[in-house]
Amino acid sequence: MRFYSTEERALSVSFADAVMRGVPEGGGLFMPAALPAVPRALLAAMGNLTFREIALELTRLLLEGEIPPGDVEEIVGGAITFDAPVRRLDGDTAVLELFHGPTLAFKDFGARFMAQTLSRIRRGGDDYTVLVATSGDTGSAVASGFHGLAGISVVLLYPSGRVSPLQERQLTALGGNVTALEVGGTFDDCQRLVRQAFRDREIASRKRLTSANSINVARLLPQAFYYFNAVARLGAPGRGVVFSVPSGNLGNLTAGLIALKMGLPGARFVAAANANDAFPRYLSTGRYEPGEARRTLSNAMDVGDPGNLPRIRALFGDDIRALRAAVSSSSWSDGETLRAIGDAYRRHAYVFDPHGAVAYAALEAYRAEHGGDFTGVVLATAHPAKFLEVYDASLRQAIEVPPRLREVMETEKHSVKIPADFAALKKYLMAS
Repeated sequence: MRFYSTEERALSVSFADAVMRGVPEGGGLFMPAALPAVPRALLAAMGNLTFREIALELTRLLLEGEIPPGDVEEIVGGAITFDAPVRRLDGDTAVLELFHGPTLAFKDFGARFMAQTLSRIRRGGDDYTVLVATSGDTGSAVASGFHGLAGISVVLLYPSGRVSPLQERQLTALGGNVTALEVGGTFDDCQRLVRQAFRDREIASRKRLTSANSINVARLLPQAFYYFNAVARLGAPGRGVVFSVPSGNLGNLTAGLIALKMGLPGARFVAAANANDAFPRYLSTGRYEPGEARRTLSNAMDVGDPGNLPRIRALFGDDIRALRAAVSSSSWSDGETLRAIGDAYRRHAYVFDPHGAVAYAALEAYRAEHGGDFTGVVLATAHPAKFLEVYDASLRQAIEVPPRLREVMETEKHSVKIPADFAALKKYLMAS
């Protein structure tokens, strides 16, 4: 598989190069030059395969000729150590639970896959610095996935005061080869600083940088696997499936659309946004107008300038009508998010985290508007216990806090505070 840049179609690099570089030197994002079609026989067999077996077959298909077969098996075996179960709420609605990994968030899938990949493809044993901007769960998943790996250090940038207390403990507790930089700004500031670091020639001369945000292809591609798993568990293609995806930086949606382009049967998507509504406005008007990130209860989606939009546009040849045929989008306030949490609990005795609640609200609205015979699948991207401060007393009692979360709250926070200024980040990176 070869990769090009969304800003330079003529560029062509291998999978290993795309992973190690993180982003193209001239800007843009790496995209697969061509996506393989999943054979019909494999689609038909997926109902009898485990999630790990599906992931292994898809990885072989995507990376054939790129990574030795033995390494592929080790990467998948080391990364996919937990399930992505589908839980039925009723005959028409299901939940794809993506929070059963080490940090109880969907980012565990991509972060662990990338960690296993990078540890095997480092050329000549070179040391790498993984630079990551996080609005919450990405940082903790990357920290967990890369912690203790030889030759790889991790630098996490997170917006001060804009992640939940528990998320912050997960980000800052590990130490060792993981450093958390607490940035006085928004997630968009963190993402801007990361982009500037990759473009800085002086840093490039001293550091081998890569990223573990969804801008890195090794983070993004494995997220396509659980869409195939969900369709297999639901017995599709017997009935259409509408995935409602909590959408901030658009990585999860992009992965779903990659799965669609590979042959995911009978699928359509709802991009569920909070008050940060750049993508719904783009889909409605055809004009992209990023804004300042607004602070909400669903903090991992607080993104005013979604980084993966260029990939989505590339997947559809910048044809807004083709994109609209595959994706709908809507935005939801904090008040509507809280009402969705209460509604789901009353109707189904199910507690969504704030991000999943946005997706639940968006799915219900889509169903009311479009009707139709389909199974709606809400992506539950984080365990509700990570956001206990959001719930009232009665709901809080209904949430079982996993032991690993109770343990992390007892740990001590270790972070380095910096302003939202590139000079401060550069000074830290050059000195470390």
